[in-house]
Amino acid sequence: MPVHRQAPPNTKPDILVIGGGNAALTAALTAAETGASVTLLESAPEHQRGGNSRHTRNFRCAHSEPLDTLAGQYHENEYLNDLLEVTQGDTDEELARLCIRNSRGAYNWMTKHGVRFQPPLSGTLSLARTNAFFLGGGKALLNAYYRAAAALGVGISYNSEVTRITYDGGRVTDVTARVNGADVVFAPRAVVAASGGFEADLEWLARVWGEAARNFVVRGTPHNRGTVLRELLDQGAESVGDPAQCHAVAVDGRAPKYDGGIVTRLDCVPFSAVVNRDGERFHDEGEDIWPKRYAVWGRLVAKQPGQIAYAIIDSKATGLFMPSAFPPVAADTIEELARKLGLPARKVARTIETFNAACRPGLFRPGERDGLAAGGLAPPKSNWARPISRAPFYGYALRPGVTFTYLGVKVDAEARVCSRGGASGNLWAAGEIMAGSLLGRGYLAGFGMTIGTVFGRLAGEGAARYVR
Repeated sequence: MPVHRQAPPNTKPDILVIGGGNAALTAALTAAETGASVTLLESAPEHQRGGNSRHTRNFRCAHSEPLDTLAGQYHENEYLNDLLEVTQGDTDEELARLCIRNSRGAYNWMTKHGVRFQPPLSGTLSLARTNAFFLGGGKALLNAYYRAAAALGVGISYNSEVTRITYDGGRVTDVTARVNGADVVFAPRAVVAASGGFEADLEWLARVWGEAARNFVVRGTPHNRGTVLRELLDQGAESVGDPAQCHAVAVDGRAPKYDGGIVTRLDCVPFSAVVNRDGERFHDEGEDIWPKRYAVWGRLVAKQPGQIAYAIIDSKATGLFMPSAFPPVAADTIEELARKLGLPARKVARTIETFNAACRPGLFRPGERDGLAAGGLAPPKSNWARPISRAPFYGYALRPGVTFTYLGVKVDAEARVCSRGGASGNLWAAGEIMAGSLLGRGYLAGFGMTIGTVFGRLAGEGAARYVR
């Protein structure tokens, strides 16, 4: 990607958008198409632009008939039930229905702005009906949006980290940002906050989770440090969400500390036995289809000693899940594998022997809950329980990989931020910074991009109406 010399940003735009990912760009494009002048502040340098959206690959979409690459039907009520299941009901149902209902229109809006879709890849076929996959992934989506924004005259300012927001009586009066090392004060008529959560601030994570958080991997951008969120909450924006809740998945223990992205996620868990560093299983690996349950595993691993666990599979399971970024550790026996992983070999061997003995005959169906359970185990394995018996054997170290946090600002059905004194006058929010309203806990694959797109459009429309 060529890096161009940056022109000084317009400090008095109609609308200032804070953020550079999917939600921010959706808001900026929507507002700019009305004729409003828009400045977008992206805290990252150009080559890292896009926040966590860079690492995405799909969004969840309701549809009543086959739609382009989406098969079959995925009605609003089924979508909502899936969300209620993973969040255990901890969601604002009014906003959730609004988001789901508008996801079909979001699909059409995305294609209009240059996003292209492809069929799901091997290992993701269970999502063929529910999730639309971006051709080229999140980076291709972002590149299409940045091109469209530039064509509409949106002023894009990189290396522009917001450091201060004056939020007076529910209204933003000015915003200070560090732009290429110099403080610049902006005086917009309306503001859209779409700058993510606080997951890259390890000090903040440690205050919530304790010192264990220092062992977490931040699988997304290192630039989401929660500065805008903290400013707004400190100055009267109404909060939503539990700071201890987050989208955290199991990632390869060898993943980089920051920005490893989706390729570091390990999808082998449903077909494995997962043990902690003491060689003991601690949770049902076969609870449900992986797209509904994968996001629980980051939190589960976070609660284990040393915030680490190990997934063990045999050669029957290879090829059933998305390939890993790093090759697994391999061995001809379970005891040898345990030693290579640094685990107590005899204990792991006994755990696997007990697991194998509990597996029952039955039809193995990897694309759906098959009821092939291991009986009499504590914890149980409810589906896909086959003996781990065919050499060679493989192991992966698992770490908690935090994607985004759920503490955010509360918004209404127009994406306007709610202040403790009522609705804000000129402030809207979209994306991760407000996603806690819909995601009180748990996660549904692709739903983050749906939230960002739907509420980005609402925020852009609302801000544009305000300045008109």
